[in-house]
Amino acid sequence: MIEKMTKYSFVLLSVDKEEFLSRLQELGLVDITRSEKPVDDRTSAMLGGIEAQRKLISEIEAGTDSTLAGMKENLKDLQKTAGSIRVWGDWDRKALAETGLVLHFYSAPSKRFNPAWEQDYAIQTVQDDGKTCWFVIVGDNAGFPIKELPEPSQELKALEAEIKRQEDAIDAYVSSLEARKADIPGLQKQLAGQQAELSRALASAAGENAAENLLTVFEGFAPVGCDAGLEKDFDAMDIVWFKDAAVLEDNPPIEFKNNRFVKMFEVLTDMYGRPAYNGFDPTPYIAIFFMLFFAFCMGDAGYGLILIALGLGLKKALGDLSPLVVTLGVATTVIGFLFHTFFSMDIAQWQMFAPIKGIFLPSKIAGYDGTMVLSLIVGIVHLCIAMVVKTYTATKQNGFLGSLGTWGWTLLIVGGVIVGTFALLGVIDKGITKMIIIVLGVLSAIGIFLLNDIHRNPLANIGSGLWETYNTITGLLGDVLSYLRLYALGLAGSMLGKAFNDIGSMVLGDGSSIGLWIPFILIILVGHTLNIAMAALGAFVHPLRLNFLEFFKNSGYEAAGRNYNPLKK
Repeated sequence: MIEKMTKYSFVLLSVDKEEFLSRLQELGLVDITRSEKPVDDRTSAMLGGIEAQRKLISEIEAGTDSTLAGMKENLKDLQKTAGSIRVWGDWDRKALAETGLVLHFYSAPSKRFNPAWEQDYAIQTVQDDGKTCWFVIVGDNAGFPIKELPEPSQELKALEAEIKRQEDAIDAYVSSLEARKADIPGLQKQLAGQQAELSRALASAAGENAAENLLTVFEGFAPVGCDAGLEKDFDAMDIVWFKDAAVLEDNPPIEFKNNRFVKMFEVLTDMYGRPAYNGFDPTPYIAIFFMLFFAFCMGDAGYGLILIALGLGLKKALGDLSPLVVTLGVATTVIGFLFHTFFSMDIAQWQMFAPIKGIFLPSKIAGYDGTMVLSLIVGIVHLCIAMVVKTYTATKQNGFLGSLGTWGWTLLIVGGVIVGTFALLGVIDKGITKMIIIVLGVLSAIGIFLLNDIHRNPLANIGSGLWETYNTITGLLGDVLSYLRLYALGLAGSMLGKAFNDIGSMVLGDGSSIGLWIPFILIILVGHTLNIAMAALGAFVHPLRLNFLEFFKNSGYEAAGRNYNPLKK
């Protein structure tokens, strides 16, 4: 949910501005309205220093930097030059010069080399690999039919020595970078200090001057739950302050207040953007459905166990994402078990699971693939929840009379789905179903076509309702079909994994040959590793799409808010 904010206004002497901001940094709770970009040369220089510090840390972590890149490029040029002269071998240039002989360098395709040339010129073949022939002419080469190559500019022995020196220098520099990794915590601490200093500078620049620059006025926001403690702190300062409940027009920052489970998925919401202050927090819905969709796309209990192991084993590397990976792994394990799939093997055929075979998803539902039907059912539920959320939000923002059009569509679609489900399950008979459908249809039509905007001409409402009907019907059908990707991705991963299992089984044969176990194990390990990697990528992207497009569109979600970013040390 969205944390309620309190708006604070502060009036203080301009000479006390920096001390006041420093006190706010120590509190670490007040988001002072400030510029998001540098406002003068000083803040520009501070931002440049922060970017340079980030780049330095990134380069040390990656074990490379611009200096090393230059050294490697130089080595590449030396190796390229050496490759072009290595075919000529090495010779004593000084001794050759003393003889007065002059060498002319040539190369030609081996098939085009004419032995008759050796009758007219002093030719010495240096190397012939069957494709190209490299040779020299000693002395006069007048009239030779092939274009002469330039003489090697360096001696091979000296060039190879230079290459060795450059390789040693690169090794030494890489070792120095590895040693500098111990400095990263200190550099990160310096970076945090620089960021805090920039944040304070931007806040200082955003203050409004009054009374001929003798007074400065600041505006800030803090969560309502912090009011009591902050009021005591502000009373102890030499300032005048006021507070009001934040409203949408104040553009307060958005802070989420969620439990530990939902909080793991806030990183996904932030990828799209935070809501407006009077909007709704989509994270609880993303938490449930992204996890469910991810598990559908992976659809394998064995792959789920691998994800759990990765989340726990790479806890330090993954940081805050580790619990999310473990959670997705648990969901994949559960759904994969219900889909009776373990490393692309059908465990429903295993004798050990015969007593609980009834809990597995049936292969066919109403004559169609069980997973496909379940994907569509989950998709319909997802869209219905989105419409209910949209209706609730619209009513909260515009009032009941101002959201009758939204109510009409929700009654028609969500109500129709609920009534249709009860009718299919035999909970209500045909007569009552027909009566309910007629009532829902009439009420929905009134809201959609006549009262979608109570302040507008009824004829305009009818035209608007017809256009919205066309868009809703065509769009809703496409939205529902989009959820088939859950079935398709799960099926693709399962089939690919089964293919690797079959290939491994064909290689292994009856298992009597010990030597065939090694290629069998390699095929299984490499195959399933590739399959897990591809399945995980699809299981991340497509569920994210279903939430960001289908759910957000049908729920009316807009990312119009800014993150809560309090001044702090």
